[in-house]
Amino acid sequence: MAEAMPYVPRLADALIRDLLAELPALAIVGPRASGKTTTAVRHARTTIHLDRPAEAIAVAADPDAALRGLDEPILLDEWQEVPQVLGAVKRACDTEPRPGRFILTGSVRAETETQTWPGTGRVTRLEMYPLTAGEQYGSTAAPLVDRIAEALGDGPASGQPNRQNPAPDPKQSGLDPWTGLRVDAPSLPDYVNLAIRGGFPQAALTVGERARRHWLNSYVDEIVTRDASAAGASADASKLRRYFEACCLNSSGVTDDATIYGAAGIDRRTALAYRELLDRLYVIGDLPAWSSNRLKRLSRMPKRLMIDSSLLATVTGANERSVMRDGDLLGRLLETFVVAQLRAQATISEHRCSLYHLRQHHGRHEIDVIAELDAHAVIALEIKATASPTADDAKHLAWFRDETGDRFLAGIVLHSGAATVRLGTGIWALP
Repeated sequence: MAEAMPYVPRLADALIRDLLAELPALAIVGPRASGKTTTAVRHARTTIHLDRPAEAIAVAADPDAALRGLDEPILLDEWQEVPQVLGAVKRACDTEPRPGRFILTGSVRAETETQTWPGTGRVTRLEMYPLTAGEQYGSTAAPLVDRIAEALGDGPASGQPNRQNPAPDPKQSGLDPWTGLRVDAPSLPDYVNLAIRGGFPQAALTVGERARRHWLNSYVDEIVTRDASAAGASADASKLRRYFEACCLNSSGVTDDATIYGAAGIDRRTALAYRELLDRLYVIGDLPAWSSNRLKRLSRMPKRLMIDSSLLATVTGANERSVMRDGDLLGRLLETFVVAQLRAQATISEHRCSLYHLRQHHGRHEIDVIAELDAHAVIALEIKATASPTADDAKHLAWFRDETGDRFLAGIVLHSGAATVRLGTGIWALP
């Protein structure tokens, strides 16, 4: 019998532990097969798998009795299979609101966001995404935005470090000074292969390339068939697949709805329904457009991104060779990959971290990602497929710094080399 894969520590582990120490119930939500249950089991003392018919039937018959007297925290895995269990959780929390009673896991977004959901005020939501590259290599270092905020907290406008947490020394041998991790000088093809591999634990960690390809193709098949049906949608599988593929091909693009549904060969009404469905299933994760009273003529359209770069690679059939020969695909793949890392980190940030993009009309100025911390300070990030970034790669960041004044904390050019380089006042190039 094959040995079980050792547990891979997750960025969310410490936060889950802390929240359960103070709150009665926690709902861990996110894409299917992203590791939610594997992680939740490590924080629970009792596990009920509601996607198993025998356990579901017993709980559905009398939810209150089924939960009574069990060792806590009680994990209700795939709770949406027996939605009436939420009423029992509500009643239990109302009666005895002590910390650490319940953990709920699920892969559908909408139920936890409706105003009439029974968990309002009782169950706290935490989003958990596929593995980051750091997690795959054993790192649970603090989010990049937290490290930048800590290092530059006293001088956002000037880009000067504070005295307690000086800005990183680019000459620190062998380590990325912003993350504290050893830098092994990965090449651009290395990053491409990381992006193709993606972050779904089973595909990324347990199988070889051929099996991974088949696993991911099956994942896409199930999204457009079984998962869509389970989410309560009435969708034509072939049309939904075409729409899903059109979204993948436009990942990291600021693309209007008409372009997407035109490419899929469906009408606007169907496209909007499919768009909502894929959002509910945590397959798509858009970046909203950032705005400010100081800046005019900004596009309000979101940037569309797949939740994991492996989905883009799967739909396009991308491999290292094809990506390295297609500049447009390379840019879309790397940006989807990087945003997936930032999205996973944002959920556990010490700050209220929201991710956006910026684009002026006609593309005069564009910034790939803007991380807004606590609704004020902003970190602007550009993603470049180059190992030798220059000041020209940071020209939009310099413009943004001058326009945003004291809100500007740092500008970062994320590149495919190994060096940390200062490119201007308040602007760095980082691996």
